[in-house]
Amino acid sequence: MADPNTQDGKTNCGFVALIGAPNAGKSTLLNALVGSKVSIISHKVQTTRALIRGIAIQEQSQLIFVDTPGIFSPRRRLDRAMVTTAWSGAHEADLVGVIIDARKGLDEEAEDILRRLVDVKAPKLLVLNKIDVVAKEVLLSLANEANKAAKFEATFMVSALTGDGVTDLKIWLAQHVPPGPWLYPPDQMSDAPIRQLAAEITREKLFERLHQELPYHSTVETEAWKELRKGDIRIEQTIYVERESQRKIVLGKGGQTIKAIGEAARKEIAKIVEAKVHLFLFVKVREGWGDDPERYRAMGLEFPKD
Repeated sequence: MADPNTQDGKTNCGFVALIGAPNAGKSTLLNALVGSKVSIISHKVQTTRALIRGIAIQEQSQLIFVDTPGIFSPRRRLDRAMVTTAWSGAHEADLVGVIIDARKGLDEEAEDILRRLVDVKAPKLLVLNKIDVVAKEVLLSLANEANKAAKFEATFMVSALTGDGVTDLKIWLAQHVPPGPWLYPPDQMSDAPIRQLAAEITREKLFERLHQELPYHSTVETEAWKELRKGDIRIEQTIYVERESQRKIVLGKGGQTIKAIGEAARKEIAKIVEAKVHLFLFVKVREGWGDDPERYRAMGLEFPKD
């Protein structure tokens, strides 16, 4: 696609924040809007930790999506950092899409988000997600109820999973971002470095494989990335946990768990980089990493002081 900034004609560019409760489908919607996987998806809640920007083109507009962490009642330091990051993304965006899980309706988490929208100055739009599993009359009632609770410029009903309604949403956003030059090349889909995205993919596989609280106490860092002679890529990643007992869980009996995690991550990373990948995973104990300011900065989060 040609870059319209080099041609005559008007261009638009703006930041669109996607906010909502955990598991509302923000990451799935982001990936659908961009047309490629740029954000971690999991059935577990609170998987997105930092602001992940996905970039999409619609006609003469460049849309820079910010997939924020789910907004929930924080209990730990990491939780507080994630919620603060989510609201900061909303306050700094040109447009704010409020994603509500149509199956859950206006539960306590959704109602709390709607109340706090009064402090967000940017134009807001309501996005009811997962409409493929909700009756039409329920959706209409939910849309009416949400619009009474907060002021929205528009309402969209979508299924991020099937793609239904996503194009209409994308077109509307393209028509409402402000005029201005594009900030990224037209073929770029995310501003997250590929090393970071690879680490996120491995962290996603941790979530899928381990059905315990362990993933919330773990982080993944890409330590080495080397392109080999034949075009293959050698990647070394370290999974950090807080205790030795957690390290044993990640390794699994005879190393079977870490092997399965590595194989799943390797296949997905290979698809993205379009090359053969040799992935080596290491598991190390880093006590108290959840209270280490450096780790928060590495994830793009602000370290809470208290």
